[in-house]
Amino acid sequence: MELPTLARTRRSLHGVAEAVLAGPQFRAHQDVRLRVTPGGFGTTRTPDLRVDGGTLVAGTARIPLAGHTYATLARAAGVEASLLQHDVYADGPDIHLDDLIELDPDAARHLIHCFALGDEALHRLDPEADRILWPEHFDVASALNEINYGISPGDSYLAEPYAYVGPWPVPQGEFWNAPFGAARLLSQLPDAGAVLAFFRQGQAEAGQHRTS
Repeated sequence: MELPTLARTRRSLHGVAEAVLAGPQFRAHQDVRLRVTPGGFGTTRTPDLRVDGGTLVAGTARIPLAGHTYATLARAAGVEASLLQHDVYADGPDIHLDDLIELDPDAARHLIHCFALGDEALHRLDPEADRILWPEHFDVASALNEINYGISPGDSYLAEPYAYVGPWPVPQGEFWNAPFGAARLLSQLPDAGAVLAFFRQGQAEAGQHRTS
């Protein structure tokens, strides 16, 4: 898949996550946390909204994302679009509410599949840990014993989806190949079991560092 197509779709899904889901939820509850859902991602509190593939589900309504701006999509779902970048956190999708949503169906399916792999691997790593889809960086992650584990659909660090392990602080050693810890492209981790193995390797490497 061409990276520009992936990037445009990722930016649009990120924009929906922030402006249409997390924004209205935050204004109501002061809570930005989202979650991975079957086929996509959704809010954790009211309003009850979720993305299912290329569709926004709001109650019994199913609203196609394509053809809408973030503002018109939110209105169709009965909420007011709201940006969180700058007044809630520093990063984000860098969109405007009147931008048109650009969605390639294949790219959307791929990115949603990556979130599902990450969510399953995180659940298997620790079923009791909270698995949160953060609208700031658009990654699904858990924090266990001062180590972040997660899946990013791509960002300014890596242009395609990757898994990461981020201990506090970052240890020294060959395993730790990123400024925040360790990263592996999901193209090298074909299923949730492989992602889990990477997480566990990071867990072991961090443990070895801290006891050495």
